[in-house]
Amino acid sequence: MAGITEYATATGNDYAEHERTYAGVMKMSKIGTAMAVLVVISLAIGGVTGPWWLCGLGVALAIVGGVIGAVSEKGTILPIIGSALLLVALWYIV
Repeated sequence: MAGITEYATATGNDYAEHERTYAGVMKMSKIGTAMAVLVVISLAIGGVTGPWWLCGLGVALAIVGGVIGAVSEKGTILPIIGSALLLVALWYIV
């Protein structure tokens, strides 16, 4: 058909940049979701049981884990998962 331009052959197409941007958006959405879950867990611990210092620690750990995950190449959420386990363990101790 005349007049239809294929994306792969269009002039000015930067498919590599498109793939890089998509990978970045997926990485940040994965890390952001994990951080939000950790913050919600922290708020639940502080609001239900009362140790608000533990809530603050959980939010700080979410931020640190998110930064570590953001600078990693694939966007790992392992630091956030480790922070969540640490937070729950401290909650049981307190």
